[in-house]
Amino acid sequence: MDNRQPVILVVEDDDDIRELVAFSLEEEGYHVEQAADGLRGLEMAESLKPDLIILDLMLPGRDGLSVCRELHKHAAESIPCPILMLTARGEEMDRIIGFEYGADDYVVKPFNIRELMLRVKAILRRRTMDTGKKVVSRHGVSLDQQGRRVSVDGRTLELTALEYRIFEDFFLNAGRIRTREELLSSVWGYQFEGYERTVDVHIARLRRKLGDAAQYLETVRGMGYRYKE
Repeated sequence: MDNRQPVILVVEDDDDIRELVAFSLEEEGYHVEQAADGLRGLEMAESLKPDLIILDLMLPGRDGLSVCRELHKHAAESIPCPILMLTARGEEMDRIIGFEYGADDYVVKPFNIRELMLRVKAILRRRTMDTGKKVVSRHGVSLDQQGRRVSVDGRTLELTALEYRIFEDFFLNAGRIRTREELLSSVWGYQFEGYERTVDVHIARLRRKLGDAAQYLETVRGMGYRYKE
């Protein structure tokens, strides 16, 4: 992003919630566009190319998971737009499914609007930091920081945005033990109790996708995880 106003698309069918979120974002200095259903949200996302999409999980026309998956499929050759999902369903499995479909973060309704604004800032800050980075390689594994892609022996892995950020944190901190708390702070941009189990689930999924290269991502019992130098 440059010095222009970041563009945020809010896709939410509840008029009161959508307008509250849009108003709060505008008060923070963002340019906001709105959509009330999944199909319209998908159309606007493809035409606007926003810096962030705030997307409700349960939408008429096309649900949030379907929209999320479609957006990431279309962004296969470029940096995908980050997505913050809103939902009234707060079970851990719902969060995990949202992340698997490509969501960058997840907020459960009813939410504190200040917390939502903090999460928005954290996501946009990470997106700004992603620009202008390079390709790093070790052990046959390559990390393309500009394209946000990971390759193993020349084969590009199909990672969600969150899985990519987890791997990037390990890869760039090779040799260092990373605690769950550090990962929550670095990858998610904040710390909340109860999310440690979510970290473990994502790392298990990441290991499966890494295949043989998963041997370099080791568990340090009682402490956390470490990527071998």
